[in-house]
Amino acid sequence: MCYYTQQNASIEDLKRRFNAELDNEETYLQSDFINGFSHPNIPVILNSSPHLITTDYTWGLLPSWAKDIEFRKNTLNARIETIDEKASFKNITHNRCLIIASAYYEWHWNDEKGKSKDKYQINSQDDEIFTFAGLYSTWTDPVTDEIKNTYTMVTTKANKIMDYVHNHKHRMPIMLKKQDETAWLDQSVAITEFALPYEGNLIALPSN
Repeated sequence: MCYYTQQNASIEDLKRRFNAELDNEETYLQSDFINGFSHPNIPVILNSSPHLITTDYTWGLLPSWAKDIEFRKNTLNARIETIDEKASFKNITHNRCLIIASAYYEWHWNDEKGKSKDKYQINSQDDEIFTFAGLYSTWTDPVTDEIKNTYTMVTTKANKIMDYVHNHKHRMPIMLKKQDETAWLDQSVAITEFALPYEGNLIALPSN
């Protein structure tokens, strides 16, 4: 699964790449290493507003029925093969977003229990800035009435490169090709169209 990314592009680079405006420069996250379990607000683009890059959504999806905020640690990722079956996701498959990144990280296990691991950084050789397929939701805290906007990253079966790197789970995020971003945001396109290993021009390099 994918829990660690990089988003080191400047605001201006993102505006040019997506031909979009940014909603809030003060909350713009730019970092070489982003930990999903800290529930960061990585910039995303929603299908409801494709010409706006928003920083108001945090990683770890909270379905409308979640009892408390702790639920989000279970929904950093969503498996595309079962997305229509899982209660957390099945009612929001039309709420699609692009999660912006410049790289992500995964660990290769050197033994069966993962006591020895090697960290890899995965980049696109085609695009310095790319996107992951995501779903988003809005949740209201039942105790405080606070509203939280959240998202999850959709994963699929690993391709040949990621099958080696992620040799424990054999999974990878759906790292969209640039020409497929519009199709992902189009809710009329079936999600099953994206349920396949990404065969783009990836490179995985050992990282410290």
